[in-house]
Amino acid sequence: MPHQPSIVTLQPRAGAASALLKALLEQRRPGHSLDAPFYLSDEVFQADMEYIFRRHWVFVGVAPQVPEPGDYVTVDVGADSVLIVRDDDMNLRAFHNVCRHRGSRLCQEHQGSLGNIVCPYHQWTYDLEGRLIHADHMGQAFLRDQHGLKKVHLRNLEGLLFICLADEPPADFDEMAQRLGPYLAPHRLEDCKVAAQVDIIEKGNWKFTLENNRECYHCVSNHPELTVSLYEHGFGYQPGPQNAEGLARFEQIVKERHARWEAMGLPSAQIEELDSRITGFRTIRLPLDRAGQSQTLNAEVACRKLLGDFSDKALGGLSVWTQPNSWHHFMSDHVVSFSTIPLGPDRTLVRTTWCVHKDAVEGVDYTVENLTAVWNATNDQDRHLVELAQAGAASSAYEPGPYSPYTEALVEAFCTWYVDRMRAGVSAGR
Repeated sequence: MPHQPSIVTLQPRAGAASALLKALLEQRRPGHSLDAPFYLSDEVFQADMEYIFRRHWVFVGVAPQVPEPGDYVTVDVGADSVLIVRDDDMNLRAFHNVCRHRGSRLCQEHQGSLGNIVCPYHQWTYDLEGRLIHADHMGQAFLRDQHGLKKVHLRNLEGLLFICLADEPPADFDEMAQRLGPYLAPHRLEDCKVAAQVDIIEKGNWKFTLENNRECYHCVSNHPELTVSLYEHGFGYQPGPQNAEGLARFEQIVKERHARWEAMGLPSAQIEELDSRITGFRTIRLPLDRAGQSQTLNAEVACRKLLGDFSDKALGGLSVWTQPNSWHHFMSDHVVSFSTIPLGPDRTLVRTTWCVHKDAVEGVDYTVENLTAVWNATNDQDRHLVELAQAGAASSAYEPGPYSPYTEALVEAFCTWYVDRMRAGVSAGR
């Protein structure tokens, strides 16, 4: 029986559960932002990589990035480079991007296409299933079938790609997939193509990036492009006489649209699991304002060719959040996905990917400029806000401040999940 490439074994990192980290976790005050070392300390950052990014399902890309056999993408998570490739049978596979000879990195580009996987150092060659098929000068006793590429756990959730570097990944991914799948499936992300992808580096801790994403308290005063298509009352408001009428009207719109969309076979009701499980997630389909079609500068579709079998342009926006590092917006005409990867205590990669129907023609059905205008502007504004927060956390005057229970509940959910998962890592002694 041929030897199968094994899942890589991770070794515990010495000192990850330091006295500083334990003290910070013990003193975390619910309903408040985190203590400054969570954003500044290299020691905490290393623990983040060990307990969060090496032991949970991390969103890394979309299936349309690798549409054909031999297409690949690479993603770096800390010191680990992961290669995701589509094999000749159209299956997606993930491997450590490391040659089994002397450890050379195999694929150096973020994205490309290949026939076989060839090490640039000594030309050891692997097929698209990770088997070593060629290695010169290794002698008669050398067993190629014991030197295949090391696998990485990979899951494809209706076109959203997740990896896990742990020996045993969290088992609750199946439940998340079962519950989220019906929401995502009608948009048929697998039948899309990548129209644009933009990487930015935020000079801030990854947790500031996620906290900023998990609230829209800041949206009205900072995101004029994004708020064109968003109902203001959808951001979260403290109930009171001053906004009772507007809130009631918004709630009625949501009720009516949900009923219509559910009747069309589009699940819309909120699922809230951000801080109640290992693989945290949340989703809801909400109406969009004005034209109600898409997150564009005029709230109309950015692509004339709609996704899936859609004929109605005004299907609102299906928002999906996954812990620890992603958020997504699914609309009738396109999908926007965001992946957050820590680069250091004060540097974070934010990768934004826009997908449209695979048969849509650029310059005819859509323009990249119009498709990307809202989120290019919003990402740049959020980058500035994250960097302001990072600078503030370094001040001697910084102390954890209270979250609004109305507009920052999802920030608290993120921080609660993060602290719980870090405590679990520390208590396991790994």
